[in-house]
Amino acid sequence: MVPPNDPSSLPLRICKPESLDKYFELLDGKFSVKGFPLLSEVPSNVVFAPFLSIYKSSDAPLALLQRVQALSHKGGFLGFHKEAPSDRLMNSIGKFTGREFLSIFRFKTWWSTMWMGSSGSDLQMETQWVLLNVPEIRSYVIIIPVIDGRFRSAFHPGTDGHVMICAESGSTKVTASSFDAIAYVHVSENPYNIMKEAFSALRVHLNTFKLLEEKTVPSLVDKFGWCTWDAFYLAVEPAGIWHGVNDFVEGGVSPRFLIIDDGWQSINTDDENPNEDAKNLVLGGTQMTARLHRLDECDKFRKYKGGSMLGPNPTSFDPKKPKMLILKAIEIEHAENDRDKAIQSRVTDLSPFETKIQKLKQELDVIFGGEEKSVSSGSSGSRSCKAESYGMKAFTRDLRTKFKGLDDIYVWHALCGAWGGVRPDSTNLNSKIISCKLSPGLDGTMADLAVVKIVEGGIGLVHPDQAGDFYDSMHSYLADVGITGVKVDVIHSLEYVSEDYGGRVELAKGYYKGLSDSLSKNFKGSGLISSMQQCNDFFFLGTKQISMGRDPNGDPMGVYWLQGVHMIHCAYNSMWIGQIIKPDWDMFQSDHLCAKFHAGSRAICGGPVYVSDSVGGHDFELLKKLVYPDGTIPKCQDFALPTRDCLFSNPLFDKKTILKIWNFNKYGGVIGAFNCQGAGWDPKEQRIKGYSECYKPLSVSVHVTDIEWDQKKEAAQMGEADEFIVYLNQAEELLLVSPESDAVQITIQPSTFEIFSFVPIKKLGGTSISFAPVGLANMFNSGGTIQEVEYFDSEAETCVKIEVKGGGSFLSYSNASPKKGFLNGAEAAFEWLDNGKLALNLPWTETAGGVSNVAFLF
Repeated sequence: MVPPNDPSSLPLRICKPESLDKYFELLDGKFSVKGFPLLSEVPSNVVFAPFLSIYKSSDAPLALLQRVQALSHKGGFLGFHKEAPSDRLMNSIGKFTGREFLSIFRFKTWWSTMWMGSSGSDLQMETQWVLLNVPEIRSYVIIIPVIDGRFRSAFHPGTDGHVMICAESGSTKVTASSFDAIAYVHVSENPYNIMKEAFSALRVHLNTFKLLEEKTVPSLVDKFGWCTWDAFYLAVEPAGIWHGVNDFVEGGVSPRFLIIDDGWQSINTDDENPNEDAKNLVLGGTQMTARLHRLDECDKFRKYKGGSMLGPNPTSFDPKKPKMLILKAIEIEHAENDRDKAIQSRVTDLSPFETKIQKLKQELDVIFGGEEKSVSSGSSGSRSCKAESYGMKAFTRDLRTKFKGLDDIYVWHALCGAWGGVRPDSTNLNSKIISCKLSPGLDGTMADLAVVKIVEGGIGLVHPDQAGDFYDSMHSYLADVGITGVKVDVIHSLEYVSEDYGGRVELAKGYYKGLSDSLSKNFKGSGLISSMQQCNDFFFLGTKQISMGRDPNGDPMGVYWLQGVHMIHCAYNSMWIGQIIKPDWDMFQSDHLCAKFHAGSRAICGGPVYVSDSVGGHDFELLKKLVYPDGTIPKCQDFALPTRDCLFSNPLFDKKTILKIWNFNKYGGVIGAFNCQGAGWDPKEQRIKGYSECYKPLSVSVHVTDIEWDQKKEAAQMGEADEFIVYLNQAEELLLVSPESDAVQITIQPSTFEIFSFVPIKKLGGTSISFAPVGLANMFNSGGTIQEVEYFDSEAETCVKIEVKGGGSFLSYSNASPKKGFLNGAEAAFEWLDNGKLALNLPWTETAGGVSNVAFLF
């Protein structure tokens, strides 16, 4: 029996609003919004239904149901009907031309990015949503392909401005001919509200995912961490991790979380001994055809002896070794590519290529140190010592013993276990190698080595009926050995193998339920970062429990010009995924040539800050602008989004647009301006390429109204201030502005940025004193360092008290010099300049958690 206070037991009773028919209308081949035509030449087999006519029931919380109810008249569903059933149906929903749009499309199986244009024919394959600018009614309309029954959908470009919707099941055995709700349409006057409103409506309608507001995010979102991927790739091992964490601690920025990335698992290929780990793997290409043969750690971690790193003579580690391994592995990869090209060219004598490859592999083995042959899976059982004295459990225990602030240790795994899944007959799971079949829609996406390799080897798929057992077996073991969460990768491989499992929707439901259940049981419901997942299947089906997801990393080979592409991915994807999961802007490397560029964006993105530095390869001066000594961060309160003037522009290669992103701190707003010009998607070549002619300095205008103050209840009052102080973090300038002032104009060089902190000015002392706390000037997100502000204003005295976290130069604006300054209750010297800069130096006091109490008496 359903409890009486269960929201799912409460019917959503909604009276039909009088204005319903005034929003959307489909008549005589025209689809109109508020009387203005949006789509023309709509085929006669397309139908539109208001939200309430489709809605049935929902398990959403009552407050969310009521919110959707109040706005239900602003949305509805498009469907279409055909005579012949099929597993893949394509249909026009109409055409538009001469209308600005912003969209998100899949440029690889796993990743999505932004695209803009003015016609339905400008859309890209696998478009996840399209936002239309409708200035005639000062509104925006979003159209979102969704899940209908066992079919998922996406938009494709049509001819002559038509928008094509593709509905596919992923199995020739699952067919349909009719859809009542294959795309959702919503209208709003605000481009940020429209995302909240539309995805709230879809959450209520689909009942297969939850919004971010319903979930708990992992605690690491407020912290600094280290991911091992770029440091080691697959050559990751305990001694390297240990020395890596120790480097950070000694450098003054202690990681609070660690992600042991790909390379810790027990994997091998089908032609290898089923009981032994694959030997000496380094780069990703080789292991993408490998499969799990055990569910626990590989031999190099199983051999770790407890206490071996804690003694006076810990295992040494050569920080040059991973780089040597990586360079040699790249040589091998190039040699193998040359051999493959020779085969394609029908070269008959391949012996020179094979000889070179074998020579390089021998050299790689030498660099590894001629390690002994992997121990078989039965070897660990022969140890006379207790199991707790060896392996991952001993290693995580030693890490926590040495590094007290290390709150979380995550490990990587693919959704199907490893890239190639689980090896049949190697575990107690029912695993079968399934050949991969790519959807025709992926033909328009970018070539991807991972896809090529996965298709080459197929996937060892655990039967979906055992998905729950699969994840629980792996995760319960990990939790027992001290792992607190997982980074789940390669999520969209499921769509390749859904033919015999009811299609991609049904297969995904089975796997995501198993993953969600295991997450709840083993990792406190939130210990998961999702990766390689930016497709609507995942967000609509897999996020009932998952609350955090990674955005794609920029290609490090595009040293300068490709770096801006990553920021565009993150900023625009956050518009939709931020409604469902916490956007994670991914790791970067602090010693990269463009590290400062990335650091500036991470400072205000609103997510965690983590790097993938090589051991010994750090820029601690840069990291200390992002991270406190205790490993926490001055994080913004929300996730960063593009400003309105960037929504329908192209900050990658239009030669004029600077990417601007906005966010909030507790006592102000922030704008980051980044010159990302120089690379982007080429629809003809179907790849991301450089546009060298765009890589140049550009001017940008920044105004206090670029911040969407009304998007956060606590910020709305700040946005109503008469005056603001804006601090330019890189230029180290303070400017006095108002909503009526002209915009601040600056020039930004390629691959550089400026961060603008806007703080409302408080009038004190009968309006004779103007004061605004800026924060620590030495941190990129200055305003995020301010914890609390109190004002005491009377005839007797005027006093400001500020609680600040961090050490360095604390900056405020004051039009008058204070009579006295205080630090932690004691009078302290301060500096005041005629331009209003009021500065006071703060120490980092460990015993106080780095928090200082500052006061100024006027």
